[in-house]
Amino acid sequence: MPLELTAEATSRTVKTKNWEIHYHEAGQGHPLVMLHGSGPGATGWSNFGPNLRSLANDFRVIAVDMPGWGASDAVIPDERDHVEAALQLLDALKIDKAAFVGNSMGGFNSVSFAVKHPDRISHLITMGAGAPGVRPSIFAPGNGLSEGLKILLRGYQNPSMETIRDVVDIMTYDSAFVTDELISERLDATLGRPDHLANFLAGGFEKISRAVITADDLVGIRVPTLVFHGRDDRVVHYENSLKLVSLVPDSRLVLMNRCGHWLQLEYADEFNRLVGGFVSAR
Repeated sequence: MPLELTAEATSRTVKTKNWEIHYHEAGQGHPLVMLHGSGPGATGWSNFGPNLRSLANDFRVIAVDMPGWGASDAVIPDERDHVEAALQLLDALKIDKAAFVGNSMGGFNSVSFAVKHPDRISHLITMGAGAPGVRPSIFAPGNGLSEGLKILLRGYQNPSMETIRDVVDIMTYDSAFVTDELISERLDATLGRPDHLANFLAGGFEKISRAVITADDLVGIRVPTLVFHGRDDRVVHYENSLKLVSLVPDSRLVLMNRCGHWLQLEYADEFNRLVGGFVSAR
């Protein structure tokens, strides 16, 4: 049975070289570092709470608030470097090598981490991640923001119950996930850190990451890689994951119908089972 763990009971903070980073931790065993997406109110817990509870039965699970989100330090767009933040987190926690699990922006940053620090990552797992440095797109928008990213941006520009409801709705396929409780939680997290809000709006999605990755970099990734995507993702098109799995040599793809951008939440039980088996077997 999943461990009965709460956000408060798992809350931790560590001071790294450049930042104070907040994270949630539970369990023992091989480390799984979970990196959240870029939406308003995103945190390690809001993106991965049900996954942490389950996977902590077998692994040391660390769900991070990246600098600029959640309870971690604020950071201006030009100084945002989540790959470096992840590296400093591993050093501060004395972790030699970890599996990285990233959703959306967190998936992009996990891919970037695998390219830049191959000796510090054991497994690469992404959900709804973009394919950095791989253009042009055939099915996804060739230029500009997707439908979902436009709605995420409105959630930052005018955070309210209405706009955050639209954010949660675009993230999911099943409207049962669009609860007032979840919307209020995400809205409170957004409004509770006006510094994060101002910094995101100053940079937008154009400065979401400092990493520059090419197709050749992806071909050079050697860690076992598991790529998840929702067939009905309206934020990041599943074409991105097709590109990833076509380039990363030791990779496989799980594409789920009736699933949006939050695959790890919409199909939490299946996701947890597949991730646990993948990391244990490899």
